[in-house]
Amino acid sequence: MLKPIKTEEEYNNALAHIFELMQSEIEEGSAKSDELEILSILVKEYELVHYPIPLPNPLDAIKFRMDQMNLSENELSIILGNRSRKSEILSGKRKLSLSMIRKLAETLNIPAKVLIQAY
Repeated sequence: MLKPIKTEEEYNNALAHIFELMQSEIEEGSAKSDELEILSILVKEYELVHYPIPLPNPLDAIKFRMDQMNLSENELSIILGNRSRKSEILSGKRKLSLSMIRKLAETLNIPAKVLIQAY
């Protein structure tokens, strides 16, 4: 019977069982498939509480997304507007304004909660 994961031992046992289930041939919609899905959700919830992943630095997030999207610094300048000082922003000398955060969130698809952090 599946139950909430409350201890590190239960967490490790759940991971081991997930591994076992993933090594077997499971038919979609079967009881084993449902068990794997539910167990995965329970593990995810345990990890969110006990192993939270911190948000990335706003500048690192911008640079990462630019790299992923093959954008140049000139293209970033276009996104932020002609008066932006992209090099000052990327070096951390200038803080992002609210309008810049909105444009970056919309254009680069970076969550605003990442961009509004102190850096």
